[in-house]
Amino acid sequence: MTTSSTQAPGTRSAATERPASRRGRLRTHVAAAFATVALWAALAGWLTPRGPLTSAEAIGSIVVSLAVGAAAGALLRSRWAVLLAPAAFATLFELVRLPVDGPMVDGVHASFYGAIVLLTGRGFHALVALAPMALGAAAGAGLARARAGISPAPAPMFRRAGTVLAGLAVVALVAALARPATTDPITDPGGAPVPGSTAELTTVNIGGRDLGVMIRGASTDNPVLLFLAGGPGGSEFGAMRRHLEGLEDHFTVVTWDQRGAGTSYRELDPTSTVTLEGHVSDTIQLTEALRDRFGSDRIYLLGQSWGTTLGVLAAQQRPDLYHAFIGTGQMVSQRATDRIFYADTLAWAARTGRSGLVSELMAAGPPPYQSILMYEPALSHEPEVYAYDRRGNSEGSGQMSENLLVEEYSLIDQVHILGAFVDTFDALYPQLQDVDFRRSATRFEIPVFFVQGAHEADGRSRLFNEWYPMIEAPTKDLVLLDSSGHRPLWEQPDEFVDYMVTTVLPRTARPDPGRPQQRPLSSRA
Repeated sequence: MTTSSTQAPGTRSAATERPASRRGRLRTHVAAAFATVALWAALAGWLTPRGPLTSAEAIGSIVVSLAVGAAAGALLRSRWAVLLAPAAFATLFELVRLPVDGPMVDGVHASFYGAIVLLTGRGFHALVALAPMALGAAAGAGLARARAGISPAPAPMFRRAGTVLAGLAVVALVAALARPATTDPITDPGGAPVPGSTAELTTVNIGGRDLGVMIRGASTDNPVLLFLAGGPGGSEFGAMRRHLEGLEDHFTVVTWDQRGAGTSYRELDPTSTVTLEGHVSDTIQLTEALRDRFGSDRIYLLGQSWGTTLGVLAAQQRPDLYHAFIGTGQMVSQRATDRIFYADTLAWAARTGRSGLVSELMAAGPPPYQSILMYEPALSHEPEVYAYDRRGNSEGSGQMSENLLVEEYSLIDQVHILGAFVDTFDALYPQLQDVDFRRSATRFEIPVFFVQGAHEADGRSRLFNEWYPMIEAPTKDLVLLDSSGHRPLWEQPDEFVDYMVTTVLPRTARPDPGRPQQRPLSSRA
């Protein structure tokens, strides 16, 4: 018996066609999956080279990464997509952002600072990009295989439970990221907002950059006080609100996150434009914006640590803008201070048998250095080298870190505050090495006041004690707070407020011209 074939001349049978067709489809699907991941990596590396820096960017990264992972998994129909898609994304992302500078994007460094950089930089980005991509890839592969009629063996219970928990964790992370930063209103004893008070988180546009500020005060008729945080790169919204609420009864207190710091981290790049002159200019522009907002002829300028360097430079450049300058934890010369710290830390390490630290310090040599990571051995042991009893103070040994988990920061701010400090310090600190107020700032046209801690580290107090007698000013005054170190305004806030109210205000008060109608600064997103 014979049968006829309907196969067209020159065609192959299904048996011989299927493997080649399958390989072709596989190559097409692999290429499409890679292209999808590559496009997202290129966009992310271009738009957010330091990773997501705002809540919207972080949530967007989660959503897009889930979708990209699902697409890659569906195209590959394999759980290998769970590993391959995130690996390809991470590799391409790192290549795209190579031109960006700073410790947060450089190589891994085996130290405490390096661990902070790794966890808050690449670690957080993995959480909002790689983990959702892996989850999406698993889901996409499973759905594609089911749609194609491929019946895999039932997944173990623990794997299915893990997938559900991972999905719930992503939802919880999105909810946490969506929480906006807020600051409580200033209220009377009955809990009602005080009429005429202000309590807001906002931004001010300076040089085309939106820089974060917190403004709090019981009455906008009170004099304006601009606070400059330390660092460079420090953010003190939490410290100012938690420890210095008493100051809000007498001043409209403006706490500013300078360019690259805290809530202004997203404005750091390009780091090639971060300069000392630029920070001084920003300070003056913000001062003028506050004068316009509150109708004040002059405002008060308060600095802590690096903020005192910035404050002195601004007050010398534009004394007409300020009632007075108040320095606390006053810096005089960063280079000289760091060299004293280096010598003291080396002596302490030798005395206490820390041979590894001795070797590290000797290998590095005395500062200055070009990277913040090199400063770690010489500067990070300050609490031990210059130890004192902090138990009676409002702010304890945790210092800045005690004030991070506050409502004034969103989750994305809290994640990046320490990383912002590292990147901003790294960009700006080398430019401060020629500053020495013993040579350049001995005459002031406005009153100057200093609140110092009796336990301030020798590297700072020794230089301040040399500089203070050199100062000539219409008024100058100094107070030592007995249980404080480098952060006396938060360690002994009651004494600090008392000094501001009973000494600074009476010795600088002058009538302001009539205040025009206030104009709000732009709202913070």
